[in-house]
Amino acid sequence: MRRHFRQDAEQRGFTLAPEQDRAVERLSRLAAELAAPSGLFRRSRPAPRNLYVWGPVGRGKSWLVDTFFAGLPITRKRRLHFHDFFRALHDGVARESRSHEAGHSAVDRAVDELLGDCRLLVFDEFHAHDAGDAMLVARLFGTLLDRRVTLVTTSNYPPAGLMPNPVYHHLFEPTIRRIEEGMDVLDVSGPTDFRRLAAPGDGSRRFAQGARLADGAGVLPELSRPAPAEAVLVPGHHQELSARAVRGDLVWFGFDALCESATTVPDYLALAERFGTLVLDGVPPLAACTPDGRQRFANLVDVCCDRDIRLFLIGADPLAGLPEDAGLLRDQDRTASRLAMLRRADVAG
Repeated sequence: MRRHFRQDAEQRGFTLAPEQDRAVERLSRLAAELAAPSGLFRRSRPAPRNLYVWGPVGRGKSWLVDTFFAGLPITRKRRLHFHDFFRALHDGVARESRSHEAGHSAVDRAVDELLGDCRLLVFDEFHAHDAGDAMLVARLFGTLLDRRVTLVTTSNYPPAGLMPNPVYHHLFEPTIRRIEEGMDVLDVSGPTDFRRLAAPGDGSRRFAQGARLADGAGVLPELSRPAPAEAVLVPGHHQELSARAVRGDLVWFGFDALCESATTVPDYLALAERFGTLVLDGVPPLAACTPDGRQRFANLVDVCCDRDIRLFLIGADPLAGLPEDAGLLRDQDRTASRLAMLRRADVAG
C-alpha cells in the first residue's frame, strides 16, 4: 500500500508533505489489517480501528482516502460523499418509518439497506451544521460504531469543532465523545493548500472549466442570457425548482431561486445527476445574504466540485467583504479554495 501511495503521487507530479506521509503510514497499516485472511480467528478479533482524518481545505484528505480505497484488495467496501449517504439515509429512514414501527430502529434498518455486508465505509467531507439533523447524525454514528464496519472519514473539522454554532453545539457533544472514543483522530494539517497551487481552469476537471464572471451580457460566447420564455420547472429531490433555462446538459438558475429559497443539498445532488453544467447568475457578495443563503451557496459549490459539474457564477465576487465569523470560518475557507479553481473573467461584455 505504501508503494501504491507513492506511485500515485509520482504520477500526479507531487511530493508527499510530512503530514501526508504520516497519514500514508497509518492508512497502510489499516489496509494490512483489512486485507488479513478471513476465517474463525479473523472473525473473533475486534474490527480494525476507525479513522477520522481531518485538516483544513486542500491538504490532500480526499486524495489520501481515495488512493487508500482504490488500492485496498477487498470487495466489501464502499466510498461515499457524506452528502450522498445522508440523502439516502434520510430517504431510507422515512421509508422504514412508514412501513414499520417508529423509533430509532428505522435508522438501523436504513443503514442495513444501504451497507449490506460492507466491511469498510469511507465518508468524504463529513460535517455537522444543521441542528435539525444532529440527532440523526448522532444515531448514524452510534449505529456504525457499534458494528463490525470499519469507518474512515475525512473532515475539515476536528471532532470538537463539529456543529460549530454555539447555540447548538451542546446537542452534538455526546456524538463528539463517541467519535473521539471510537475512532483514531488523524490530523493532516499543514501550511500548504495544494488545491490553490493548481492552475485555475485546469482542463482535467469539468468543475474547473467553469468561470467566475462579472455582470453583463455576452461575457462568454456560450452564455447568452435566457429569454423569459425559457423559464421552466426542474425536478429537484422532493420539489420542483424554478430554472431560468434548460439547454441540453446546461441548467441556468438565479441566485435567489437556488440559494435564498428553501432548497437543500439533495436538490443540488438531483441537479448534478441530470446536468453537467450549472449557471448561477445574480450572485451577490455573500455578506449581503442571509446566513442560510451563504450556507446553501457553500453546499452548492461543494456538490458541483465533488460531482465535477462545470460551474459558471455571474455577478459580484461572492467572498468580497465576508466577515470571518469564527463559527463558519472553515466552510468559508473551503468555498474560497474551491472557487479558486475556477477561471476569472471579470470584464463584462
